[in-house]
Amino acid sequence: MDQLDRVGLRRRQWASERPEMDTTGMAIFGRARVITLGVRTEIEKVFDRFGLDTGDFDVLSTLLRAGPPYQLRPTELFRWLMITSGGLTARLARLEKRGLVVRIPDPMDGRSILVALTSEGQQKASAAIVEDMRIEAELLGGLSAEEKETLAALLRKLALSLEARGL
Repeated sequence: MDQLDRVGLRRRQWASERPEMDTTGMAIFGRARVITLGVRTEIEKVFDRFGLDTGDFDVLSTLLRAGPPYQLRPTELFRWLMITSGGLTARLARLEKRGLVVRIPDPMDGRSILVALTSEGQQKASAAIVEDMRIEAELLGGLSAEEKETLAALLRKLALSLEARGL
């Protein structure tokens, strides 16, 4: 018999108490939550070493992966980040104060601005993403390469089906 994790133990209890109830969702979403909460501390330690929090890193890495010249309109940023414009404004002010981003006039639209990484922001984001990916690869060490690919494909399929529902 397979070893039971915390979610497996809960499912076993529910199977005893409510055998008619399908707990497949718990097997998937419950485990996703346990995993996310479990690795969060390790990942946040990486960002902390670079003087960033998760929100700061999200902004910097979004600008970095946009490619040269590492700039986006605020509306593009908050769409990528899935946060409110007010939440983005606070993050940008904090990052600008630290010299990691600048807000510059949009040469294509004088009424708009662009958010751009500074060279320090580029360096910090680049170093943090490399370290983050190293830690995440280490955390996935219990899976074979084939298992990682299968899991990633299944999660992508689930994500697409949830996005189609507007979630």
